[in-house]
Amino acid sequence: MAGRTIVITGGSDGIGAEAARQVARTGQDRLILVGRSAEKTASVAREVGADHVVADFTRLGDVRRLATDIRQRTDRVDVLANNAGGVFGERTVTEDGNEKTFQVNLLAPFLLTHLLLDLLRAGTGIVVNTSSASAKIVGKVDIDDLNHEKTYTPMRAYADAKLANILFARGLHARYHPLGINAVAFDPGNVRTGFGAENNDLLTRLLYRTPLSRLALIPPEKGGANLAYFLTGTPGVDWEPGRFYAQQRPATPRQTNRQVNDDILVDRFWNRAALLAGAKD
Repeated sequence: MAGRTIVITGGSDGIGAEAARQVARTGQDRLILVGRSAEKTASVAREVGADHVVADFTRLGDVRRLATDIRQRTDRVDVLANNAGGVFGERTVTEDGNEKTFQVNLLAPFLLTHLLLDLLRAGTGIVVNTSSASAKIVGKVDIDDLNHEKTYTPMRAYADAKLANILFARGLHARYHPLGINAVAFDPGNVRTGFGAENNDLLTRLLYRTPLSRLALIPPEKGGANLAYFLTGTPGVDWEPGRFYAQQRPATPRQTNRQVNDDILVDRFWNRAALLAGAKD
């Protein structure tokens, strides 16, 4: 599928930037890159010949402005890659009243997707959520403590948010697939990037910063290729909407958190996330 408009959040570095480079090589699609750093986002956009928009996902007002900006640039969005995210240090509450990790990784993309639904329906309607293996390893969604007011560790907050990304994709599929929206979530693999630069907890150091762990990490080019696979593929042919993937393969039960298949939880989570994000149907 070519000639599409593809929006990639987290497009200024890491797998977002790598995916943009790989998609841009065909010269067939229009790219809109979204990043927090004006300098880095503009640099990658120049490199790949893309449009770019700067947005800070710690502010939901910025997400609304981003959606307005995208509307001014295009009348359709064929693919939305909800790829922006991060793991942070001590617990911080945003000006919107949400825990920072949960807002950046889940609420902001949830709101952006909601605000662009009509543009997605005008296009091919693909929504790709970047998750993580941590969703299986330590993730647990607690509907009554999504903002981690009871307990908080940086990696647990990140893992919970990445598990929530999968629930978000499943909820989006359940509600909007009949209207032409094709949602999927995937784990790109443990990628060798600057991930977790703001976090110094033990689990992050063990997973990403020891000599042994670095040997197990995949290069950014591979992680970017895994994202590009979903951005350029055809739903129902190359991948199945509503599913969770480990890199480019359907995740096995051993790779999937049990909460992913809890339809009641998916529905409850959707309603709570919509309330916290201010995304009303």
